[in-house]
Amino acid sequence: MYKHSVRLDKRKCVGCTSCIKVCPTEAIRVQMGKAKIMEDSCIDCGRCITACPHHAMISVTTPLAAMADHKFNIVVVASTFYTQFQTIAAPEEVYSGLYSLGFDSIYEEARASEILAEALRKHLRSENAIFPVISTSCPVIPRLVTTLYPNLIDNLSPFLPSNEIAARIAKNEFCEMFGVDASEVGVYYISPCSAEMAHVRAPLGTKKSTIDGVFSVRDVYAKLVSIIESSKNKGPVCTIPYPAGAFGLGTAVVGGLSSAVGTEHYLAVDGIDNVCQCLEEIENERITGLHLLEPLTCSGGCVGGPLNFENQFVAKNRSRRIANSQPRLDLEHDEHVQKYVGSSLIRYDEAFEPRSILRLSDDVAEAARMMEKLEEVNRQLPGLDCGSCGSPTCRTLAEDIVRGYAVEMDCIFKLRDKVRIMAQEMVDLAGAHKRG
Repeated sequence: MYKHSVRLDKRKCVGCTSCIKVCPTEAIRVQMGKAKIMEDSCIDCGRCITACPHHAMISVTTPLAAMADHKFNIVVVASTFYTQFQTIAAPEEVYSGLYSLGFDSIYEEARASEILAEALRKHLRSENAIFPVISTSCPVIPRLVTTLYPNLIDNLSPFLPSNEIAARIAKNEFCEMFGVDASEVGVYYISPCSAEMAHVRAPLGTKKSTIDGVFSVRDVYAKLVSIIESSKNKGPVCTIPYPAGAFGLGTAVVGGLSSAVGTEHYLAVDGIDNVCQCLEEIENERITGLHLLEPLTCSGGCVGGPLNFENQFVAKNRSRRIANSQPRLDLEHDEHVQKYVGSSLIRYDEAFEPRSILRLSDDVAEAARMMEKLEEVNRQLPGLDCGSCGSPTCRTLAEDIVRGYAVEMDCIFKLRDKVRIMAQEMVDLAGAHKRG
């Protein structure tokens, strides 16, 4: 079963190679004029979605009709969702619209982010912290680290992503409050990010996600915007039991979580290329003295997610305005926050394991021979990494050749040289024929 969210629409793909050049794990090839996603290497970062000029890379999310699968439905609202609306001044203006869509309860991811921030603050002061602690609130980060930077696995935060924390808390409290069975309750997340679908289908660090489905920000916005406009100034504004404060709502942009944690020794990084660069420098001990690393793979943070539609800089400005409209909660003494800070509900329950994407063979001797062949083939390639062959680099082409997925003549420079040699041979043969 294909467990990734990122898919290829072959009807739109023209084989332009734009996607292979931006993939951080080199998980895309262009073969027979169409892109191909290598399932074992893809981390669902969504970089190819934003890079494809033909919109051939898409993210598959849950349809809103899936709510019919459960008797009761809870929605976990991403912090960035509010930033997509031009006319709202505060989160509560969206609540009534969400209830009208059929949700029975609302829990804000921003509230879970405040719980996560307080848990991280305490963890950084504990003896168990391995610095720098790498935040896993972005679901791509555990996949990126376990794939490309396995030496940093122990640095990964022990706490679940904020949306997963929100889903667990919301479901538990709803079942306790109304005395219903957990199997009757569905939890859905309004997401700006394609990676959340992969987290739900194949989570890392936990056996099963509490989230039953992921709705795209765009899909929910399309249903909600007219409802919100028509309901303005018609009756009292809806409320929810645990509204988020300024700290939680500020996590929609890069650096928001670190600000909520309150440590001075942090580094907040956005954009997959910048994240990879920082992780590499930390792994090589060129960046030291950090207590917390807040990496977000989308540019600008969650406001730059591929499932949003608003300009990320406009959304960032709105995020600041909406966050400032709410009080700055005292997280250290907040009853709801402190109830869950020490709970196992917010922690991963399985260890992270490294993922090998360059496993040439299960047989060690055979793998060694293939690696030797790979290096030999790579030395014979031009080393230009042009991508014209359909592989992102010459080394990945060498890997594909050794694995039997490609041939040496896929390299246009090798093909050109071969054609030149053949042409010269034909000229020589023609000359010899005339002399004979």
